[in-house]
Amino acid sequence: MRTPKNYLKKQNINKEEKNLAYIAGLFDGEGCVSCVQRPIKRTDRNGKIYIQWYIRAEIAMTDEDTIRWVHDTLGMGWSGPKRYHTKNYKPQWRWACGYQDCLKLAKMLLPYAKVKKDKLQKVINHYETK
Repeated sequence: MRTPKNYLKKQNINKEEKNLAYIAGLFDGEGCVSCVQRPIKRTDRNGKIYIQWYIRAEIAMTDEDTIRWVHDTLGMGWSGPKRYHTKNYKPQWRWACGYQDCLKLAKMLLPYAKVKKDKLQKVINHYETK
């Protein structure tokens, strides 16, 4: 039986593709994609309500090093700790990106994604049908 390491060597997959495949796996398990319309109240326009697109991708977990590695590897988005109002929770770290960066992420991860494939495709369709 081949190990995953040997399998990847025999398939001639380069380091960047391995990293994207790993991130896609993390994203399938710990990630979230939002591509929805929300009502936004604009205070600068006398409280008028506008329907606005909210497009965001996020990975949340308790391992800070993994989140920082994802941020460094992808080179986009932002990362940091989640702030809690009580001290009963284990510290959580998040990486997130929005709008055009989310489109770039969707295009990079779509070939490797399994669980989030439909949601990533929805982000791509949103931008590319215009």
